[in-house]
Amino acid sequence: MKFTRRMAVQMVGSGALISSAAEVGSAAQVPPAPKESDKTPKIALGTGDGFAAGASDASEGPRRIKQLGVNHVLGGGGAAPWTEESLGKTMAPWKAMGIQVSNLMINLSPNIIYGKAGRDADIEKVKDSIVAAGKVGLPVVEYNFYAHRAMEGYFEEIDKERGNSGWTGFDYELVQTAAQQYQTRPEEKGMKFKDLPPLAAEGAHNLDEIWANAAYFLKAVIPTAEKANVRLALHPNDPPAPVSRGSQQIMGTVAGWKKLISLVNSPANGITFDCGVTREMGEDPVEVCRYFASRDRINHVHFRNVLVQKPYERYTEVWIDEGLNNMFAIMKELVKNKYSRLIYPEHQRRLDYDTEHTKLGGYPGGGGYAAIAFNVGYARAMLQAALS
Repeated sequence: MKFTRRMAVQMVGSGALISSAAEVGSAAQVPPAPKESDKTPKIALGTGDGFAAGASDASEGPRRIKQLGVNHVLGGGGAAPWTEESLGKTMAPWKAMGIQVSNLMINLSPNIIYGKAGRDADIEKVKDSIVAAGKVGLPVVEYNFYAHRAMEGYFEEIDKERGNSGWTGFDYELVQTAAQQYQTRPEEKGMKFKDLPPLAAEGAHNLDEIWANAAYFLKAVIPTAEKANVRLALHPNDPPAPVSRGSQQIMGTVAGWKKLISLVNSPANGITFDCGVTREMGEDPVEVCRYFASRDRINHVHFRNVLVQKPYERYTEVWIDEGLNNMFAIMKELVKNKYSRLIYPEHQRRLDYDTEHTKLGGYPGGGGYAAIAFNVGYARAMLQAALS
């Protein structure tokens, strides 16, 4: 048979079809991006994040969060004691949108934190709240144990390389001004934050004192949490200033975090692992994550990035995709250790778009809904890559 040019073209075409079919078959074997499940971490937002663009009704906030593909939220649970009825009202609008309320913050009274008269009665209210949380299926109750939170050290910085978007800075030596977002008393104008005196309602407290109060609290409530199948998550001191208005801070060091989980040895006694605070203290978030996650003592995660000029004293909260933290390495460590609770990509940065469309609140240099959407997309990409 005579070999013709037409035969050559036909042979090449047949080869291309075979090659194309093989490529299609190979592509079909590549699984789709993994999705969140009961066994994986879950991206979450705060209950207020859906209202960050000026929502006009109660359903709009949940809808905007749902539109980002987020199915879990965290927020504040109101004053203790919580009841099944009060928690049901809090959770109802989210449940209607197919969103689970998976973490609520409970505020501890000054009696509990400072060891004052009346703390036993206040602790009973917390225990009742934990029991109610268990009955409505709320898996995590978060709390703080601040002697004083160092928010007077916050100020806005500008990211000049990113279109003058907003950062949040913290400076232990920040000079107080009348224009600060977190107001100090008039007579404190011109003082450095580190020199601010104790507030009358708080007083000054040392580590031994606050540790004793924390231990007293945990020994009372953790057995209740275990029976209710609820986990507690203590948020670290943020900012982790060495001394805040005369008070030392029990959760301002990784050593303090380790001591916290040793006070009562139980998965119900865990921490909120904040990789931003970890770096603010000059620590390696991957190593710290490994320590607590391998012991199943991370009950909640805050996922954000920072630049640190001086550990504990001078740092800048930056965009989640810049800064010193390797966010993918942190996410991989969480997945490796089978962490399966919430990851909150918090502290969104300020964008002109958000400033133009709503009145921003929160931290200096903080942003709104558009920046929240950016954080969610970035965190989900990190999670899908880690699960892959």
